Amino acid sequence: MASTKIFLNHPGAKEAPAHALEFQPEADRNPPMRGLPLVAASMLVSNSQWLQKFMWSNAEFGQAKYMSELNGEQWRAQPNVIPISSSSSSISTQPIPPFDPSLTTPQPPTVPGRFTSIADYHAAYASGQLTPLQVIDALLPLIRRDIKPKQQQSKYAVAFIQSKVDEVLAEAKASTERWQAGRPLGILDGVPFGVKDDTEVEGYVSTMGMKVDERFEYFKKPATETVWPAKKLREAGAIMVGKMNQHEIGMDTTGCNPATGTATNWYNTQYFPGGSSSGAGSALSAGLVPIAIGTDAGGSMRIPPAFCGVYGLKPTHNRVVSRNSSMCVVGPMCSNPSDLTIAYRIMAQPDPSDPAQSSLAPSIPPSPTAKKYLGLCPEWIALADADVRTTFNRAIETLCSSSSLGGYELVTIKLPYLREGQLAHAATCLTEAAADARNRVANPDDYLKPLNYPNRIMVSMGAQTPAADYLRYNQLRHVIMQHLAHLYEQYPGLLIVTPTTPMAGWPIMPGDNAYGCSDGNRSIRNMTYVWYANTSGCPAVTCPGGYVEAQQGEGKLPVGVMAMAEWGEEERLLGFAREMERYLAEAYEGGRQRPKEWVDVLGVAKGQVKV
Repeated sequence: MASTKIFLNHPGAKEAPAHALEFQPEADRNPPMRGLPLVAASMLVSNSQWLQKFMWSNAEFGQAKYMSELNGEQWRAQPNVIPISSSSSSISTQPIPPFDPSLTTPQPPTVPGRFTSIADYHAAYASGQLTPLQVIDALLPLIRRDIKPKQQQSKYAVAFIQSKVDEVLAEAKASTERWQAGRPLGILDGVPFGVKDDTEVEGYVSTMGMKVDERFEYFKKPATETVWPAKKLREAGAIMVGKMNQHEIGMDTTGCNPATGTATNWYNTQYFPGGSSSGAGSALSAGLVPIAIGTDAGGSMRIPPAFCGVYGLKPTHNRVVSRNSSMCVVGPMCSNPSDLTIAYRIMAQPDPSDPAQSSLAPSIPPSPTAKKYLGLCPEWIALADADVRTTFNRAIETLCSSSSLGGYELVTIKLPYLREGQLAHAATCLTEAAADARNRVANPDDYLKPLNYPNRIMVSMGAQTPAADYLRYNQLRHVIMQHLAHLYEQYPGLLIVTPTTPMAGWPIMPGDNAYGCSDGNRSIRNMTYVWYANTSGCPAVTCPGGYVEAQQGEGKLPVGVMAMAEWGEEERLLGFAREMERYLAEAYEGGRQRPKEWVDVLGVAKGQVKV
């Protein structure tokens, strides 16, 4: 059954050749470094192009140049597939899908592991129990980083980097006045949210998690505009309470940041929260905010939510805003799938000033009677740790065996270039990071100076990528996208499912938070599954799927289950997220779990809870 969807820039459906579908795992050879050895290595590598080229080659980033089978394939520099509408109405006039009661009604208080939702905030304001100003007065002491001395800051504040308190209070006061006048702007009016620090908000300097160094003009220039997704949330009445902590410049998946502090994984404080949207994952799992805006070039809106037991949606490339990247997108992370749906629909409205973003037709919820497929690539899943595989398999088996929880048909699929494509993705991200680093300084030769020790190594490696290799990476992208189009044509509505990460959490090692850590092998492994959506431009969602025992510290670790869909199919993924929520509540023993030190912000605002 062929798809009837209409696309621009579609790669064409073509099954990859048999040799591309053969997968042979290989061991990586990147030496782990931390502490003073990391400092010494960073100084040596950042000052030696020979060492940079050696480490680039040692990481096997040059593998693609020897793949003669790619000769003649197109160079696909951007995965910018655009679903377009067959309707005669303008995209800009098409309404947001309505918020049905299942999205806007608070969950019963008896639901296990219940997180505070947008609907809870709305109900508290509508009933007169609380005002937005009371909520913000309760929240600000928990997130402010400007409280002196530092020892008096809340232990939760490390999830944030900066907040403009007067502006936040002004937004809260305006929202309170709207509620008191009986004219709230909608479901989001008065709901707090945060924005990752690499994403523009007017008046804030986007430090990107770097240590502020005023020798560079970059750190003296606040943004003059707000990124479209944050702008739309604000227009709907949501209150932007601050910029959120992150792994420096987004260049790893731990969240380790010696300069701004490492955000806490509240499920087990001896593990990293994941990166690079570490502050978002930490704040959501702690209950501080129900919505966060982040970026994702290699799982950064999926790995932290997976490690922190919440939800993240990586949209179709350019869906909510265009970025100057072939990998990076902006999107929502939330405590609940209902919140993820509301936030996504608000921020995905067409931006008339952004030709690429405004060209994408709205994602439409699928028909409830449509056949549903889950695609599984067994040799890929086999790379996950045994406890992750067990948790993942149980969730998928339930979604396929239960008509009330999912009713999916499971199909076995193969995917091309699982090894070669991942190396190409990693090298592309580093190459783009090197170009961005040069853009932040007046003298391009100073591009490494604002960075920490691990990033000086990685970004300098990216600066060594030859143009011919970069073009090869784009040929790999083209073959991957064609094969995905073939699968989506063969199985309309297919969701390709994997664990979000092959391991449940990344343990903190002694010395990691002193100078940072560089563990290329583990970084590559942590992105085993997430990279495919970035390279192809397809949307993907991560959902908590269960919990496993930790190797250190106290507290079980969440396991993320991820689904990747065809371009433009965000609403199908959001439906999957709601099914996974029901799976946890109805079929998983013990249901959803909250961290021990989760904060009931509404309870704090009411004076019923002390932190």
